[in-house]
Amino acid sequence: MVQFQRLYEQMCQGQVRIIYLDEAHFHQDLNLGYSWGLVGQPLWRESHSPPLSARLNWYGAYDFSQGRCLIWHYGKCNGEHTVKFLKRLADWLGADDRQTVIIWDGAPYHRAKIVQACAAQLGFILLPLPGYSPDLNPIEGLWKWMRQEVTQLFCHYTLSALFDDCLAFIDQINLDPDRIISRLWPKFELDPDYEKLLVSN
Repeated sequence: MVQFQRLYEQMCQGQVRIIYLDEAHFHQDLNLGYSWGLVGQPLWRESHSPPLSARLNWYGAYDFSQGRCLIWHYGKCNGEHTVKFLKRLADWLGADDRQTVIIWDGAPYHRAKIVQACAAQLGFILLPLPGYSPDLNPIEGLWKWMRQEVTQLFCHYTLSALFDDCLAFIDQINLDPDRIISRLWPKFELDPDYEKLLVSN
């Protein structure tokens, strides 16, 4: 964890830019959540019950240095599409004299040779998170935030509508970098007491 803290210090000194990366699936049908309703009365939500296969696979990047997010959809998440996303990410970030450090999990396609080679060609430094440590990747908070705003208790009638609403969410939050940074502040170490509570549930 000292390594992540040191990276943050280097970022503050203008030496590196830190990019957190992850993938997520958003289903066309609604996600469960909390809402207000009359005591003892069911809280109905309209849904035409789309199949589980009706979903969008998103690649996401959180530029912690600038307080902005990128999402990108290109079918299944695999090595070939990860290479395309890294190239899209490079275009989105633009040229910069600072080193670009990508922090992500150990998904098999992240470790694929074609992905590693592409990252090296683009000048990205890849830093894998420790195993089973999603709490250390703040982009997990982006997916949670996005589900709360886009799919919680709401069923989209088409995948196209879901796609548009996801992009609109990202466009909206990117207008307020301070809000993004405050909501997605990364953890640099785990709290053992909190982690015990997660395991015990």
